[in-house]
Amino acid sequence: MLLWLNYACIVALLGATASKYISPNHFWILAFLGLGFPIVLLLNIFFVIYWFAQFRIQAIFSFCAILLSAKTCLGFIQIDLTKDAISNHDIKIMSYNSMLFDLYNWTKNKESRNIILTSLAEENPDILCLQEFYTSEEKGDFNNIDTVTGLLHAKQHHVEYTTTLRKKDHWGIATFTKYPIIKKGKIEFNTSANNICIYTDILINKDTVRVYNMHLQSIRFSKADYKFIDQVKNDTTDTQDEMEKSKNILRRLKRAFVKRAIQADAIASHIQQCKYKIIVCGDFNDTPASYVYHTVRGKLKDAYIESGSGFEQTYAGKFPRFRIDYILHSTEFKSKNYHHLSESLTDHYPIISYICF
Repeated sequence: MLLWLNYACIVALLGATASKYISPNHFWILAFLGLGFPIVLLLNIFFVIYWFAQFRIQAIFSFCAILLSAKTCLGFIQIDLTKDAISNHDIKIMSYNSMLFDLYNWTKNKESRNIILTSLAEENPDILCLQEFYTSEEKGDFNNIDTVTGLLHAKQHHVEYTTTLRKKDHWGIATFTKYPIIKKGKIEFNTSANNICIYTDILINKDTVRVYNMHLQSIRFSKADYKFIDQVKNDTTDTQDEMEKSKNILRRLKRAFVKRAIQADAIASHIQQCKYKIIVCGDFNDTPASYVYHTVRGKLKDAYIESGSGFEQTYAGKFPRFRIDYILHSTEFKSKNYHHLSESLTDHYPIISYICF
């Protein structure tokens, strides 16, 4: 029985590794295996240790599967013993899903917005990409464009809205930079959700660099779904409707996998046509084992893989805490000191990296 369970884990790991090459729009089942990549990897590591401890040749089966998945593993865990010195010429990049600056007081903390803004001011990045951005045209606390530009050296901004109410309240995405902006554009998705990708051409030392900032399709769990997840964690589920609630979560996951794949294809096509050096920031809502990550990244470098360390997680919510936020860049750049801030008042950790030519 253990041997057959081992075989199942090997197949699951190989399927999870293959998931990044096959669009969920064509075969969505593999996307679920990709989501569980860290789990099936650990199970295979367990079987290698188990069979090896008994001097059994079966240890080689899982070991070979792990070797085949090694490149995908690098997207989850890194060991970086080198520390590159940061110079004044390096570009500090920060990407953060600001969750509307806690507009609806989800954190139950009246000071949350001020704390978030203070953190941005302390980091003072040269390029700041914010997802789930909210601003109001009224003067006061919620005019976040004025507030952010007032706090940072990054006075230039590119903001696009996906939703506007009362002609003055706006929801969308924003890029702030201290460098001159010479062109702005956007890639719109045919979805009802607040998902969008914008690109901003900026001038750095007489060189044009295109910054992509994106927020891809989220799972959009309801309150009932989150309540059910909590019940599963606490083992207090009601067996009568457990199956139906589980199916509902799987349906939401499948829908999100497919929509993100279509969005990733559109972004990758746009990136391939770009003639400038590129920096990509955003909330992909998907892991390094996903088709979305693999497609958007293409030939770009991943700042975490280049200069990060440890097991990286950028999602701070209730769902499995994986890396779903990224900073990618052209091969002409070198990244230094990738890290995420240890505290966050949203369901994402801000991620930071220094980029140099």
